[in-house]
Amino acid sequence: MELAHSLLLNEEAYNQLGEFQKAEFIFEWLQFLEKLLPVTSRADIRENQKKLVEQLTSLLNNSPGPPTRRLVAKNLAVLYSTGDTFSVYQTIDKCNELIRSKDDSPSYLPTKLAAVVCLGYLYKKLGRILGNSFTDTVGNVLKAMKNAESQGRYEIMLSLQNILNGLGAAAVPCHRDIYKAARSCLTDRSMAVRCAAAKCLLELQNEAVFMWSTDLDSVVTLCFKSFEGSNYDVRLAVSKLLGTVLARALTSKQTTASTRHNFRRISLEEAMQLLGTGFLRGSCGFLRASGDMLKGTSSVSRDVRVGVTQAYVVFVSTLGAQWLERNFSAFLSHILYLVSQSHPKAIQSQMDAIGCRRCVSFILRATVGGLLGEKAQIAAAKEICQAIWKLKKVVDAAVSDSNLETRISTTDITASQHVLVCALQELGSLIHGLGTTAAPLLQDSTTGVLEAVISVILHPSISVRLSAAWCLRCIAVALPSYVSLLLDRCIERLSTLKSSPEAVTGYSFAVAALLGAVNHCPLGIPHGKGKVIMTVAEDLLCSASQNSRISLQRTQAGWLLIAALMRLGPAVVQHHLPRMLLLWKCIFPSSPKDLETEKTRGDSFTWQVTLEGRAGALCAIKSFVSHCAGLLTDEVVQRLLPPLPSAVDLLTQLSSINKSYGNSLKTPSTVYRHKLYELLAVLPPKTYEGSFWAVLKELVADLTVPDSQIDTSTFLLPPLCHENDLLLLGPLLQETDHRFIEEQLLLGNSIAGGSLEYDPYSIYEKAAKGDSVPKPLPPVLSVISAATRLFGVMFSHVAESHRLQVLEQLLNSIKQTKGSRQQIVQLNVVSAFSTSLKHLANCKGSLGPEEVRRSALTLVMGALESNNPLLRCAAAECLARLAQVVSDTAFTAGLAQVSFDKLKSARDVVSRTGHSLALGCLYRYLGGIGSTQHLNACVGILYTLSQDSTSPDVQAWALHSLSLIVDLAGPLYHVHVEPTLSLVLMLLLTVPPAYAEVHQSLGRCLNALITTLGPELQGSSTTVSALRTSCLLGCAVMQDNPDCLVQAQAISCLQQLHMFAPRHVNLSSLVHCLCVNLCSSYLLLRRAVVACLRQLVQREAAEVSEYAVALVKENREDFTPDVNIREIGLEGALLGLLDKELDPRLCQDIKETLTHMLTSMAVEKLSFWLKLCKDVLAASPDFNTVVLIDTTQEEETAKVDDASILTSDSDERFHPFSNPRWSTRVFAAECVCKIISQCENAGSAHFDITLAQERKQRDSRDDFLVLHLADLIRMAFMAATDHSDQLRLSGLQTLQIVVRKFAAVPEPEFPGHVILEQYQANVGAALRPAFAPETPPDVTAKACQVCSAWIASGVVSDLNDLRRVHQLLLSSLLKVQAGKEAQSQQYNESTSTMEILAVLKAWAEVYIVAVEKQKNRSDAHNHCFKIGNSAEENYRGVTSSASVLLDLVQADLGTLSKLWLAALQDFALLTLPSEYASQLPTEGGTFYTAETIENARPHYYNSWALILYATALWLASTGFIVVDPDEGVTNLSRPVTPTTMCQDSSTRPLVKSPEDVNTDRFHLILGISVEFLCSPRSDAAMENIIACLRALQALFDVPWPRSKIGGDQELGVELLNVLHRLILTRESPDIQLAALEVVQLILFAAQEHVKEKRRSAEVDDGAAEKETLPEFGEGKDTGGLVPGKSLVFATLELCVCILVRQLPQLNPKLTCSPAVQSGKHLLLSEDGSRLVAAALVILSDVPSICSPEGSISVLPTILYLIIGVLKESAVKLQDGQLPLTVAASLQALKGLLSSPMARAEKSRTAWTDLLRSALITLLDCWDQVDELLQERDEVSLLTAITVFIMSTCPEVTAIECLQKHCIEKFKITLDSKDPLVQCKCYQLLHSIFQHPNRTVSYPYIHSLAPSIVGKLQETEKAKPENAAELQVIQEGIKVVTALTATAEEEHRAHLVAGLLPILISFLLDENALVSATNSAKSLHEFALQNLMQIGPQYSLVFKKLMAASPTMKARLESAVKGNQESIKVKTAKHAKNPGKSSSIQLKTNFL
Repeated sequence: MELAHSLLLNEEAYNQLGEFQKAEFIFEWLQFLEKLLPVTSRADIRENQKKLVEQLTSLLNNSPGPPTRRLVAKNLAVLYSTGDTFSVYQTIDKCNELIRSKDDSPSYLPTKLAAVVCLGYLYKKLGRILGNSFTDTVGNVLKAMKNAESQGRYEIMLSLQNILNGLGAAAVPCHRDIYKAARSCLTDRSMAVRCAAAKCLLELQNEAVFMWSTDLDSVVTLCFKSFEGSNYDVRLAVSKLLGTVLARALTSKQTTASTRHNFRRISLEEAMQLLGTGFLRGSCGFLRASGDMLKGTSSVSRDVRVGVTQAYVVFVSTLGAQWLERNFSAFLSHILYLVSQSHPKAIQSQMDAIGCRRCVSFILRATVGGLLGEKAQIAAAKEICQAIWKLKKVVDAAVSDSNLETRISTTDITASQHVLVCALQELGSLIHGLGTTAAPLLQDSTTGVLEAVISVILHPSISVRLSAAWCLRCIAVALPSYVSLLLDRCIERLSTLKSSPEAVTGYSFAVAALLGAVNHCPLGIPHGKGKVIMTVAEDLLCSASQNSRISLQRTQAGWLLIAALMRLGPAVVQHHLPRMLLLWKCIFPSSPKDLETEKTRGDSFTWQVTLEGRAGALCAIKSFVSHCAGLLTDEVVQRLLPPLPSAVDLLTQLSSINKSYGNSLKTPSTVYRHKLYELLAVLPPKTYEGSFWAVLKELVADLTVPDSQIDTSTFLLPPLCHENDLLLLGPLLQETDHRFIEEQLLLGNSIAGGSLEYDPYSIYEKAAKGDSVPKPLPPVLSVISAATRLFGVMFSHVAESHRLQVLEQLLNSIKQTKGSRQQIVQLNVVSAFSTSLKHLANCKGSLGPEEVRRSALTLVMGALESNNPLLRCAAAECLARLAQVVSDTAFTAGLAQVSFDKLKSARDVVSRTGHSLALGCLYRYLGGIGSTQHLNACVGILYTLSQDSTSPDVQAWALHSLSLIVDLAGPLYHVHVEPTLSLVLMLLLTVPPAYAEVHQSLGRCLNALITTLGPELQGSSTTVSALRTSCLLGCAVMQDNPDCLVQAQAISCLQQLHMFAPRHVNLSSLVHCLCVNLCSSYLLLRRAVVACLRQLVQREAAEVSEYAVALVKENREDFTPDVNIREIGLEGALLGLLDKELDPRLCQDIKETLTHMLTSMAVEKLSFWLKLCKDVLAASPDFNTVVLIDTTQEEETAKVDDASILTSDSDERFHPFSNPRWSTRVFAAECVCKIISQCENAGSAHFDITLAQERKQRDSRDDFLVLHLADLIRMAFMAATDHSDQLRLSGLQTLQIVVRKFAAVPEPEFPGHVILEQYQANVGAALRPAFAPETPPDVTAKACQVCSAWIASGVVSDLNDLRRVHQLLLSSLLKVQAGKEAQSQQYNESTSTMEILAVLKAWAEVYIVAVEKQKNRSDAHNHCFKIGNSAEENYRGVTSSASVLLDLVQADLGTLSKLWLAALQDFALLTLPSEYASQLPTEGGTFYTAETIENARPHYYNSWALILYATALWLASTGFIVVDPDEGVTNLSRPVTPTTMCQDSSTRPLVKSPEDVNTDRFHLILGISVEFLCSPRSDAAMENIIACLRALQALFDVPWPRSKIGGDQELGVELLNVLHRLILTRESPDIQLAALEVVQLILFAAQEHVKEKRRSAEVDDGAAEKETLPEFGEGKDTGGLVPGKSLVFATLELCVCILVRQLPQLNPKLTCSPAVQSGKHLLLSEDGSRLVAAALVILSDVPSICSPEGSISVLPTILYLIIGVLKESAVKLQDGQLPLTVAASLQALKGLLSSPMARAEKSRTAWTDLLRSALITLLDCWDQVDELLQERDEVSLLTAITVFIMSTCPEVTAIECLQKHCIEKFKITLDSKDPLVQCKCYQLLHSIFQHPNRTVSYPYIHSLAPSIVGKLQETEKAKPENAAELQVIQEGIKVVTALTATAEEEHRAHLVAGLLPILISFLLDENALVSATNSAKSLHEFALQNLMQIGPQYSLVFKKLMAASPTMKARLESAVKGNQESIKVKTAKHAKNPGKSSSIQLKTNFL
């Protein structure tokens, strides 16, 4: 194929190919040429033009296929337009010649067609350049049309369209001729020709004035004729023509003189009148129509009515939204007039009426719902309301007149009914779409929407009453705040008017509809409403028999209310269950005898009432089973069963009852049947096993002797066919934008579709997907569908032996009927049987023995050859399911063989299509039939069928079947891929475009082939690349196909290719194709486009976006998308589409696409995305008004600012988005949140203004979020103050995120302030409306979160500024204090729980932050005293904000603490396991009611943690001193003493003592925490766990609770075990650290407890008997610790867990394994180090809570762990710092060694032994140096040794061998080359030398002092180079000085004599001092200082020495003189502050 890529055709390569490859080669070349010509230079083209023209024109004679001829024509046109046009006339003549040719053979046809196409494209491209030649051409073409067949007519029409397009106004001479020709084609028998003619006329009307002036009437009539017998595509094309022409006629401004005399502009009235004629009278002429009308036979054909309906929509859409706004009232009155009684013929039957109503509803939905923005929709709703009021008056007049004796005809009443139904449905849909933005409409008293709707509930017509009820339901769903109000109103009217039949039914419908709406209102309704409704229902049922005039209505109403009540779910229903079951039991006779007596009594009316009541009862129980499955316990099922046999008995008697009482019972008995079948279908079959046969008999009768002669296939069969197979049956069964009206054409003439009045019980059910209103079918039909469903369930439960009987009976009944009736029976039977196979397959059942299979097969095979294509389709699926259920390979092979034989012999279309589909379906359920022969046979037969060009149907079905096999045969198919691909390509290149269904099947085949090849398509071998090229070629052919569904196939094929071989798909042209079709009028094409985009942007969002914009900028003439991609990019275009699109699946895909684009591009294109979101949010129509209200409430300074910030954009003339819907605005607000989180992941510069500005200056293309803060705040503000509640929630969420993320960003221009501070007015203004009384509680709850986030963020520190937001929280708190009584009765009680808890949680958060700030402040305060004044100012800032916050909360703490405790108490009750349910308080808790307990739970789970923490902090702050406001006395709590413990509960006073109150509170907090921490749910938020641990910390920070837990060991152990488990299950270091802090506090409590006991024992027993003191602490006198009971054991377990997790080397089991040994030391993370450090601190405290024996038990473990950590982490770091873990282990070691247990008599010896061992271990680890390991840190180990020497009793370390060992280590270290190590070593020795016990210090002095002095003497020669060496010398001098001080008198002189010369040698003379290094200078000063001190101390030695050595003396004197002044100063300083440095040194030394 690469050879085809050249400018000229490579003829050499071409001639070597076979016939079919030639066609492919040519197509590939032409495609390449099409891309090449526009970019080739003119010179090159001219050079090759002659040859090229020859090659292209020669192709015309080659009989090219449709796609090839189109490309030849396009290329010729481009060639002439870029090259020379000399020879163009020859080409035109040649084409005309070919057309004139007399050769009529089929083989010559493609050449003629190619010539026609060629002419069209030449004129389109070259237009007027071709001068006058067009008249001949057009004449010639029109002449040819006279005897052309349909393909010719089709191509000629399209060609004429192109010619007209190219010539424009120049073609006027031919207009009339073309018009005449197109007229005849518009009613052609071929649908494709009609479509082409419509396109041609559409082009013609651009210039041909007569079409919309003089000939307008005839054009309109012609279109009506064209609609007759049309298909969907024709209706689309012709309605577009009709609508456009009329719109043109209405708006044209005619000027040309020639036609002025007979031109008149038509008025809107006339234009609509013309359309109305078609709608009402159809396509017949006026005369004929009137004749028919007289006879009363005419009925408009549905095709015409549906076509006209679409034309109305096109007409309005063409005129545009603004026109509609201006002319809405005229338009509305005309549209409603279509269904008024002025045209009795249009609605003579109920069917017609329903059809017309549907059409009118569609027109209103598509125009008002689709075109208008929210503001205009509200205006439209007001107009509709006016219309309803007018009609209401007419009805009222009619009703009141009927009181007179004059019998007024009911026509006036029925006249209005259909108009009202349409008006009410549209009003409902409008308000439903507007959601909460419709609030102003309902509050507007002048319109009176609610009054209008409620007033027509009393209309005499049932359909109006139902529509009004449905309209109320829509209002309730849109505005949940109205549900309770409307329910109350309707129930009240129902009770007062219960003697009026209309009122009883009307208001019961309304209540039922409102109950159906409650499920859509998250805030629900008050629980008590259920009780009220149940009472009303019972009352209606009980009073039904009192008044026979309304007994029927009352019965129906009563049961309807009960059935609807079930929608409220188990929580409500369980309270009314007994009453309902009682009513259910009473409605049926209790025994068969009673039924018999019933039959003999009564008349037709009583039976009607009885049947109505029983049907209602069945419906109520069905509703109960469906909506309250949770209540279906065995006991309830047992109570449901008794009436069932009686219900079935009645079913069997119905026919005889009907006979007795005549026809009036027909409908009620059908309804009864239907409801019984529906109930049985949802009950488990074993519940009615006894009645199986009776029911089956009835079912079989219903299916085989149906009452109706209506073809039910269209609603029975589609659910039983596979959705992919339905595509074969044309667009009627596919989803389209016109599905709502097209459906009626599908259902055949005798039925128009469902409507509410057929089954009032559907009013409370959810409407099916895609419907705005439920559309139940008439009872006659719905009973059949219920019967098929029930048959499916029962047949699969019937014994296998009985199945044969049933099937035989069904087969016989089919045989016995004839004609159309036979088809109906066959259809019912097949659908019932297919349903049963579906059930059998689901429950893996078997069908039964051979005979059953045979009968089943006969049944299915009969249907497979039915004339009804839908039935064939269902039968093929049924056959496959049969094979699946039997699952026997021989049986399956047999089925396939039958089809093979049939296909070989049969010639008729019916059996060939049915059996070919059966072959494909067989594969669907068997996952590929294993054998290859079978596959080969299938493929062979289908190949042959798919090439049968005589019947497109056979081709389409065979290819579809082939696509199934390709898809399902798996790898077996690989051998067939190439031939199949060639076949598909060949057909694509040759099948005429008019056969769209064949092309669609080809598309499915290609898609399946691409999927089969899969990732192989990436390969580079020649075969693979050939396959890939073929696939791409196929896609290209399909993309050029005129049928939109084929284009959709092409797009999904390219999508597949892009997934498997992305490099080989040209992304630019694919994106071009997607952008062009983004706004297609075909839903399936739009879906394919968006699905493809969704996939592309996951990988290459940026490329896709760039290509889209680039394509628009190139501005090719064929590329004019409806959306403005140039301005707003593809992203904006998608947002615009999202706003207009109504299909939920498509909307979901668009959202996902945008989300993918946002995640990958938002950070790079930040400004662009933010502007998009802002444009959408700011386009809200009434935005300005909101702003003005808000800013007026702010103080003056903010006013100017806010107004300018918030309204700058609203003055713009241009908005890319005009009035977007609220749902789009919500999506935009969510996008803003996503953008923030994307920026958060992208880097800190987005949240740091200084950094952002710097980087922006460096590179202006950089963009950072923080620079757009004003926009973010503004968007959040706009959203938070909108009318739509959902948008308010999104806006508040955005605001909360902004506050949280930007709270800490400082304002660089005003240090000490943060950037958010300037927006406080906006934040306040955004929050204030959320606290208004009428705001829904979920918005208020969200606003509370934002308030607390804002206050806690610390942005505002000024009290007055904080007050604004604080005031809002205060107002909510007052509301909470008002308690349950003050709650509004608008919503469910659980919503007030939600609001109250949100308020309490918000306060808790503020309090927590205030306390934490206060705590940090006091830490900072202490810090300041240490550091001095530097931080004072800073500290003051902190103080003020912290204390301000605390002051704010402090005032309300009393109230808050009570409320918090109450909430925690509720929460504790709600977390109890279900078995304690009986113990819960009956009236509910403080903040929840017992009935709404389930709904309240989630709200408690949401907020308990922070409330718990706040309560703990509050209790801690009071120190558990209970302040009881009633008594006003402060009771100090005492620890529990034995006296208070033994008081019997009966003797206790009723008023709880403070002690008890405290204990309760303590246990409440502890209990909740332990319960939660015990097993936090895997989804429990981190914040909750942390808050819970912090609460425990706060609790144990106070002595009283510590005394509780210290004294109760079991409690402590339990808590430790819980924490241990938490540490094991949660990896987060924050959680683990917090847990360790709690452990430390528990240990501290235990220590206090032990100390207290020891102290009191000492006090009590006196000093004398000290020996006999009992042992306190764990381990008593034995030292044993019991796991599970021991606090020590639990603590150790927990610490070991932490340590081993961080340092696995500590685990003795692991240390032996090679894996651990060889590993290097891993440096711990910072968090890891902190955890280890915390664990070590805890370990060192453990012995203090043991008895001496106990301490001996635990000591080895503790020492092992501490030294283990030290060993593992003592590694040298680069900067010589001490790792945190080392520091901690040394600290712990010190704590442990100085434990009193080491000196206690009972444990001293054991401790000494153990400590010695530990020291040896420590010394040993020095020697185990491994080459692999990093360098050991000697300093840490030396420090540890020093700790041992200094902190233990002398006998531990004074043993000679240990001493020698230690001294040796010091010696080695002293010789270290590293000055830091030396320095540290000196410091350690310094402390050892000063040890008070001489036995310890002397050996070290003796061994090490000489070498230290020696080292110092050496430094005389080598002066220090740097600071480190200098420090070593200084430390050495300090050690020797200290030695001098401690030495005995006689040795002191020697030491001084040694020291002085060294010091003097460091002095420099004046000259040397000038040039000396810094370190030498420092050393000089240091020496001088020391000398000045030593001199006076040891003056004798000093003088002696000076006398002996004059040089020294001279040196000293000169130094003293030289530095006299400075020394004075320094000495003074030094004297003030002696020994300061050494004390600090010791601190960091852990000694």
